[in-house]
Amino acid sequence: MASPQSGLSRLAGISLGFTVFVILWGALVRATGSGAGCGSHWPLCNGEVVPQAPAVATIIEFGHRLTSGLALILVVALWWVARRSLPAEAPARRAALASLIFMITEALIGAGLVLLEYVADDQRLARGFWVAGHLVNTFLLVAALTACTAWASGWQSLRRDGSRTFDFLRAASIVGVLLLGVGGAITALGDTLFPAATYAEASAATFSDSAHLFVRLRIWHPTTAVVVGFLLLGLAILAVRIAPHARVRKLAGALAGLYGVEMLIGLANVWWLAPVALQLIHLLLADLVWIVLVLIVVSTMAQRESGSSGAPV
Repeated sequence: MASPQSGLSRLAGISLGFTVFVILWGALVRATGSGAGCGSHWPLCNGEVVPQAPAVATIIEFGHRLTSGLALILVVALWWVARRSLPAEAPARRAALASLIFMITEALIGAGLVLLEYVADDQRLARGFWVAGHLVNTFLLVAALTACTAWASGWQSLRRDGSRTFDFLRAASIVGVLLLGVGGAITALGDTLFPAATYAEASAATFSDSAHLFVRLRIWHPTTAVVVGFLLLGLAILAVRIAPHARVRKLAGALAGLYGVEMLIGLANVWWLAPVALQLIHLLLADLVWIVLVLIVVSTMAQRESGSSGAPV
């Protein structure tokens, strides 16, 4: 018979996978300019519970709302199961609660974007701040779900020493990936609002003083990506040294490999002027890099921080 904790681990994994799917659908909404598909109505769609004879943009936006609602239900169930099956101090239960909090704030930010009409072709600078906040909240939600899945599976720290250099590098990597994600979100928004016909046109706009700020900020995303790449490579190398375990070696290899592929997809995005399919692949890889980074953090937390009720695996 499966233990309650194994059931919680499966539910957390399902919630995580479905949440990533919803994130990709949200990117599709932005990339196709479908954010105004339901008008400025929320939670209704164009004033209706179920839109009648909807346009394509309405179908895409309404579908995103439906899947977001399902994701919320999953996370509520996750929190409830964790609350019923684990003690209050259990890390997995705390991560489930954090997941619920971030899922609620995710819904509120999404509602704000719609109600304030920061969607479709809106070019106000304030939209950039909302997009940045949305990205950070999304990554924190994914981090909470990832940690919950790991802790519910019995993961504990495999760390053998207290390297301050590693702690600094780990914190810098987390901040770096968040900043990189914010830059990527704003870059993608600029590509959607101000599409270029050729690579030369896109390059000229990036360095033009008359271009919109979302376009001129584009140069910082690849620059940040290079810096973050070095941070993650250093983290992967040191992680294996302070926690010489097969799990950490696999995670370190996955982190380096996924980030390398993401860089290549990023270059392809620039060269081919960010087609929707490549944008979604790029975002999926970014989510996977973030998930692996969180798993490395869980595996290398200081021993006093590790309190999972399961056996080390």
